[in-house]
Amino acid sequence: MLSIFKRDPKKKLQQAYERKLQAAMEASRNGDMRANATLTEEANALLSKIQSLEKS
Repeated sequence: MLSIFKRDPKKKLQQAYERKLQAAMEASRNGDMRANATLTEEANALLSKIQSLEKS
């Protein structure tokens, strides 16, 4: 019965993933390629977590 109040961890990770991609795009537009690479790498790590949640 209380399961309806639990947050979906996949949804939270998806939002964090989208924020990282947005920040990476803005860093790229500003010419900061090092920050772009770092943020993209972090976004890819979040994506792998999302995909592992989908499998289980």
